[in-house]
Amino acid sequence: MLSDGEKARLQMLQETAKLELLHLQQTNQRLFAQPWSQEAMASKMLDIDFAERVDAFLARFGRLQDLLGDKYLPAWLRAVQEPVGTALENLDRAEKLGLVQSADAWISVRKLRNQLVHEYVGRMDILHDALFQANDQGGLLAFTAEQLVERTTKLLKG
Repeated sequence: MLSDGEKARLQMLQETAKLELLHLQQTNQRLFAQPWSQEAMASKMLDIDFAERVDAFLARFGRLQDLLGDKYLPAWLRAVQEPVGTALENLDRAEKLGLVQSADAWISVRKLRNQLVHEYVGRMDILHDALFQANDQGGLLAFTAEQLVERTTKLLKG
């Protein structure tokens, strides 16, 4: 049985995940509303509105990935009395439980997140490609967020 503190933490993580996912999806729609080429990236980044959308997307993508992998997943595993281990062990367990589509894909998303955060400064070709990869991988984060939210709801009702 979950303590009041564990329930409160899961509810907070659940609400935060829903909000972060919504914000990422909204930013995604605004940023990728019209395609742009790798060649146009440098000039587009001179537009402050576009640059702010890129920054918002990067921050929200990273925050959601961090929230799900580093906080929500371990808390949920503890709540259902599953062992909590390293990030890789947790992802493998989550894959077996159907919370993530692929632990390997999740690791790739983590590497992509690190690339987005650390490696793009001054490299518009890297930023362009990484942004479009992140856009393609957004569904993986959404799937995990939705699974955790749904299962948390069931757990808290049960």
